[in-house]
Amino acid sequence: MATTPETQWHTVTIRIPFASDKDADIAKQVIDVDREMQPDVVKRTLSVEGSELVATFTTLTVRLARLTTNAFLENVDLVVRTIGEFGEDAARVPAPP
Repeated sequence: MATTPETQWHTVTIRIPFASDKDADIAKQVIDVDREMQPDVVKRTLSVEGSELVATFTTLTVRLARLTTNAFLENVDLVVRTIGEFGEDAARVPAPP
């Protein structure tokens, strides 16, 4: 899709807090592997600031912003559940009393 100077881009920034810097970095690495399906109309940047994963989406339409944000949050949910199930804290077995 060709853009013109009159094209208005829509920007959404989401900050997801994690329990640690390491968990935020793992989430970024996992999600960053998947590229946007329509890179000409959806731009995504991911970064880690401390223990927060920061995602910024710039899209040509509000609808694309909503769809992209929804898909991203579904991916974050999966990563969070996976870290919770298989992360370092999950591997620790409590000491017997």
